[in-house]
Amino acid sequence: MVYPQGGFKRATQYVLHRMRRLPDSPHRIARGVFAGSIVGFLPLPGMQFIAAWLASRLMKGNLLAALLATFNTNPLTTPFFAVLAMTLGHWMLGIEKPLSPEYIGMAFANAGADLWYNVRALFGPEHTRWDGLLQFWHEIYVPYFLGALGPGLLLSLLFYWLTIPLVVAYQKARDAKSHERHERRRKLRETLAAAAAKLTHRNDPPQGTGDDDPPSAP
Repeated sequence: MVYPQGGFKRATQYVLHRMRRLPDSPHRIARGVFAGSIVGFLPLPGMQFIAAWLASRLMKGNLLAALLATFNTNPLTTPFFAVLAMTLGHWMLGIEKPLSPEYIGMAFANAGADLWYNVRALFGPEHTRWDGLLQFWHEIYVPYFLGALGPGLLLSLLFYWLTIPLVVAYQKARDAKSHERHERRRKLRETLAAAAAKLTHRNDPPQGTGDDDPPSAP
């Protein structure tokens, strides 16, 4: 993920602004937020939008809210959440490995090396190798996925319950402003109509002084 030009604070404000303005019911928007949020916490590189779309369809939530909610993670918060998720996943699976930057970096490096080697093996005489990829799968990816489910579910539920009152309040304020603008326009139209009627009445000739008046008797 690339650092936003305006910073994460401005990007977050923009996402929240767009989410509040969605033309849908608060509960549908909240279900979309829940679906997209839990997908955003899971390690699904390149597939988050597809997974958010499927999850929102299953939950009958707002699709755009689900897509926007996948941005709940960023390069500043993801490392802390990843360490928490992998620590919890290792504990759940009984894996005893030091979650140090060196260990994680080596697992990524070995998996990347195996992946590149296997791609080249498709076009050469070499045999594929899977040791690094299997180590990454069993010791990094699966623990991360399992460990992210619990915290991701709790945080997504929190976002769900926070979204409903925020959207309700915004929609009420928006409706009140719309009603106020409508009343101002109505009063302006009435004022203009009254002014036009006065001008028309003022320019009308007095009765009995027109050219069609009968001549006076000699």
